Amino acid sequence: MEKKTKKKPLSISHHYSFLLSLFFFSILTSTSTASHNYADALSKSLIYFEAQRSGRLPYNQRLTWRDNSALTDGIDQGVDLVGGYYDAGDHVKFGLPMAFTVTMLSWSVIEYGEYIAGAGELQHAMEAIKWGTDYFIKAHTGPNVLWAEVGDGYTDHYCWQRPEDMTTSRQAYKIDEKNPGSDLAGETAAAMAAASIVFRKTNPHYSHLLLHHAQQLFEFGDKFRGKYDASIGVVKNYYTSVSGYKDELLWAAIWLYKATDNHHYLSYVIDNAHLFGGVGWSITEFSWDVKYAGIQVLVSKLLTEEKHAKHKRILEQYQSKAEYYICSCLNKNNGTKNNAGFTPSGLIYIRQWNNMQYVSSGSFLTMVYSDLLHKSYHKKLKCHGGDVTPQELLHFSISQVDYILGSNPMNMSYLVGFGPRFPTRVHHRGASIVSYRENKGFIGCTQGYDTWYGSKDPNPNIVVGALVGGPNHNDEFFDHRGNYMQTEACTYNTAPLVGIFARLNYLQNAVLYTSY
Repeated sequence: MEKKTKKKPLSISHHYSFLLSLFFFSILTSTSTASHNYADALSKSLIYFEAQRSGRLPYNQRLTWRDNSALTDGIDQGVDLVGGYYDAGDHVKFGLPMAFTVTMLSWSVIEYGEYIAGAGELQHAMEAIKWGTDYFIKAHTGPNVLWAEVGDGYTDHYCWQRPEDMTTSRQAYKIDEKNPGSDLAGETAAAMAAASIVFRKTNPHYSHLLLHHAQQLFEFGDKFRGKYDASIGVVKNYYTSVSGYKDELLWAAIWLYKATDNHHYLSYVIDNAHLFGGVGWSITEFSWDVKYAGIQVLVSKLLTEEKHAKHKRILEQYQSKAEYYICSCLNKNNGTKNNAGFTPSGLIYIRQWNNMQYVSSGSFLTMVYSDLLHKSYHKKLKCHGGDVTPQELLHFSISQVDYILGSNPMNMSYLVGFGPRFPTRVHHRGASIVSYRENKGFIGCTQGYDTWYGSKDPNPNIVVGALVGGPNHNDEFFDHRGNYMQTEACTYNTAPLVGIFARLNYLQNAVLYTSY
């Protein structure tokens, strides 16, 4: 029998969500564009990470055209480096973007976990995170040793093969005391610290293990400073750390503070605010390389807690830079160079190559900041171009996400497998060649290029949930396998969308409930 309880008034958070749902309803009713199925988008976005798995696939693998691959990674170096993720349409395991992917998946769960759970996808989200963190545990073979990369981008890119047939080099590269990589160590520490928060209640032992590794990696990166691409030259043409390592050390410290509540890490963020650029850099992008905007938004959230009042001056300087980034996304800073670029239809446009990564990360930060403004006394964002309400920020996030899902001049969903029209010739080796489970006959590098890469037919396999590079500066998209700037997808493109889709699905359902 159901226990009767006294009805309680709406909590602040529920009242806030109710008001948001009303605003969301006003958005839906004031536009001609039909609302998208965010629950379906959320589900598909998490399936994508199963397409990118390296190693021995689990029994509950849902994406069935993939099979086991790279089962001897690390063997020549005497370490077990089996597992982890391929970053994009190739088969190199690059540590820096993989770690950023896991950090953003974890932040999605930390920020919007209740909505991910409400959509029935929390287990899948946690599995996606754990696939990455299990690999990081293996890769961190000593306090001051972290394996940074498996595979060689040069040989890999000369070959078009399924991962199951791979014949390219699986050379592994590491950072250590003599070959430092503070950026990589910092990002991996951030990923493991954030993930430790995710697993704190459901798997406390694993959470503690992740935190132990995160703390060691942070100490390693801070003590032996240097850029990882200076130590590992082969990564320079693929994932050069242009921003250096100072942002990753701040990023790691703020995540470790969130994970431990240890003021040592907060002091690091405060004490290095100027020296490391945390309150100096005004940034218009947030990516696997440049973390400043993410740091600045995370630090801004500390202002809502009384215990941080003594650091108010520095925290507000971080917040000022966070708001510079948010205003840049809205085209409300003073001067063109201080704002993000945009396509004619309003999509954030930063770079020609894989631009959608900046759209998804920007949409995530603007949504998080919209929520922060709602929950704090700072009710409006003050930009040079005028004040912005939290509702307007939310509207901006929705506009970017809806563009991704098909509300654009091409009527194309850039999330593969979603909606009636999406890219069918994704630049992805495994997807473009007949599934290994259908045809186990060996397919070599040359055969792959001759038979499959150059084919004008759609890919035989769908990389469900992949967010491709997207349209050019004129909202144009050309669905050709060789057009890798537009048709290749990356794990860090999709990761921020997990939280966004969950949040919008919740608001969408709240709208339906309210209207009913």
